[in-house]
Amino acid sequence: MQISARNVLKGTVVSVEKGATTAHVKIEVAPGQVVTASITNDSVDALKLANGSPAYAVVKASDVMVAVD
Repeated sequence: MQISARNVLKGTVVSVEKGATTAHVKIEVAPGQVVTASITNDSVDALKLANGSPAYAVVKASDVMVAVD
């Protein structure tokens, strides 16, 4: 796999919750550390994502926001 993003976290799918058009996919990237992504249901089907599937969480810096209290 070649990709321009530099933040690629290998993990295992622990949850796929489909909605009307969008799914929330949770990937455990380290013990107790879970990343959640919102993707289309079509993408879930195309990637054949299911609990226990290996997957990568790819984070592009332009799509991450940071906040503090």
